Amino acid sequence: MTTTSTETKPAHGVALTPVAAEKVSSLLAQEGRDDLRLRIAVQPGGCSGLIYQLYFDERELDGDAVVDFDGVGVVVDRMSVPYLDGATIDFADTIEKQGFTIDNPNAGSSCACGDSFS
Repeated sequence: MTTTSTETKPAHGVALTPVAAEKVSSLLAQEGRDDLRLRIAVQPGGCSGLIYQLYFDERELDGDAVVDFDGVGVVVDRMSVPYLDGATIDFADTIEKQGFTIDNPNAGSSCACGDSFS
């Protein structure tokens, strides 16, 4: 897989696995839109203090960092970049869990639900 940084935006340190990139591509195809990117952000909340937000976004905000993973754009806002540097987004599809997972080396601790961290 080839990752390239967009020329007009700074890069971020988030990685998207091939399985996750394939799932994002599939979801975008279902939406029938080619103007959306996967945005990952860190927001205050959850039982451990911070929560992840993953959603499709057509906006380009000032200070966004963007990396393209074989046609799948991943966007991180400037405030979230330090919290997500080195994180890997994957997609799990097992009997126990289905959905996107985030392995973040910057998370000191997380809650039992796995949706928030500090």
